[in-house]
Amino acid sequence: MSTAEAAGAVHAADAAQAADAAEQTAGRRNASSSLRRALGILMHLAEDRGHPQGVTLSDLATGLGLSKSTVLRLVAPLRDTRLVDQDPETGRYRLGPQNALLGHAYLERLDTRRTASPVLHRLAGDSGETVHLVTFDALEIVYVDKVESPQAVRMHSRVGSRLPAYCTATGKVFLAHATDDAVSRAIAAGLPARTPATITSPERLRAELDLIRRRGYAVDDVENEDDIRCVAAPVHDHTGSVTVAISVSGPATRVTRDRVPELGALVMTAAATITEALGGTVPQTAEKAE
Repeated sequence: MSTAEAAGAVHAADAAQAADAAEQTAGRRNASSSLRRALGILMHLAEDRGHPQGVTLSDLATGLGLSKSTVLRLVAPLRDTRLVDQDPETGRYRLGPQNALLGHAYLERLDTRRTASPVLHRLAGDSGETVHLVTFDALEIVYVDKVESPQAVRMHSRVGSRLPAYCTATGKVFLAHATDDAVSRAIAAGLPARTPATITSPERLRAELDLIRRRGYAVDDVENEDDIRCVAAPVHDHTGSVTVAISVSGPATRVTRDRVPELGALVMTAAATITEALGGTVPQTAEKAE
């Protein structure tokens, strides 16, 4: 073989390797894209509470911005694993039973949830109102546990629900202990009024967060939902960071403004108990109520 022929063979081999690498990269990219879109189907079904009987193929395609054929392809393995079920009569799609297994497994592994449970039950008994344990994710709060009020009229909520942070008591607890950048992102995302009492001014929100840090608890003064008032306090980890928050919520006719200081003291005591049980540290500024 001549030198030119050898060089050509090497070049051809390099080109073939490059083509194989490009094909593998494209394959991984396509697989990653398909996975993200399949997970998008699950999230769409989880968040679409307006259709308890499920959603149609057209609903899914429109909601996700995909073609019907793409949705059919992506939903097939989800059906095989029972993450998605399809009604044999209506053809509508809804979450399958395997999601309950995943959710239960996730919640069972939350040590904080197990540790907090008896404290939450005591708080519900002492306050007579609904109690929540809440985490913070992407400028929203997520309910991870709930103890119902013993009263006949209760706050409607469910574990797994998400709400904006800026207008909820637990959300404001997280923002009050977050970085300036996190607060700025929350403000930049918008502060639309959910009720006539919602704080929509960045200046007022920042002043409210400063008060929460000094007072030790936050109040949702009918800012997220009409006729619902909520009082919340932070749970701290060993570094003093806020990992979860707990709240007491109820109708404004029962959770009156006059009761807020009393409930604030109750929820702060409960939060401090959970913090201690988890080996956390409560900063001095969060221990004194004004």
